[in-house]
Amino acid sequence: MQDGMNSGQPEDMPERVPDQAGNRVLGVGWGFPVAFEDGRVVAAEYEESVRQAIVIILSTARGERLMRPDFGCALQGLVFAPNSSATRGMAECAVRDALREWEPRIDVLKVEASGAGALGEQLLIRLDYRVRLTDSRFNMVYPFYLDRPLA
Repeated sequence: MQDGMNSGQPEDMPERVPDQAGNRVLGVGWGFPVAFEDGRVVAAEYEESVRQAIVIILSTARGERLMRPDFGCALQGLVFAPNSSATRGMAECAVRDALREWEPRIDVLKVEASGAGALGEQLLIRLDYRVRLTDSRFNMVYPFYLDRPLA
């Protein structure tokens, strides 16, 4: 802390990593889901913070947040859609658009959805991305469940 100013983060959290211009971009914040260890909030740091932000974006339906109704991903609009190539294409587009809009710390390299589950009730959305600041590449699979009747 400089000049007695509070940086806005708890004293026990490490400082954020500045980029070449001195901006604090990757950061440290509360982990998701929120958890406690030894009476303190577990933090998500740097690339893990980015990964958790991606999960939050994809898990939030547009209109779900009252003060930010445009935040999130349009995946929830596909919950009753058939598991077809058209649905998979729409899911890929929804993920790509949401991440381009809401996660400026990454470049989306590839989004690919495939069907899974015994009844075709699941879309596995594979995401390849690059963290801009570190040029590190990561991938993850986000499972999205389509509504299907019980067998």
